[in-house]
Amino acid sequence: MITSLEWIAVGYGVMSAATFLAFASDKRAARLGRRRTPEATLHLLELLGGFPGSLLAQWAIRHKNAKASYQVVFWLIVALHAATWVVVTG
Repeated sequence: MITSLEWIAVGYGVMSAATFLAFASDKRAARLGRRRTPEATLHLLELLGGFPGSLLAQWAIRHKNAKASYQVVFWLIVALHAATWVVVTG
């Protein structure tokens, strides 16, 4: 039987993979001069649990890692997730 914590971990994994792919797609679009993924969409994916995939993409493909305004919102989302875990498991 899968526990609720395991389902949450699966959710984080799925959302992280989707977020990583969204970052890779946006990076490719940027290189090719094509239509980009809105930052709000990337942040929504992070908020829905994809922030680990976002962090990995920022490191691995060096995308959105130097834009200060993006980083502020990203780290607020990470802090929100951390605070939620503290409250829920508290």
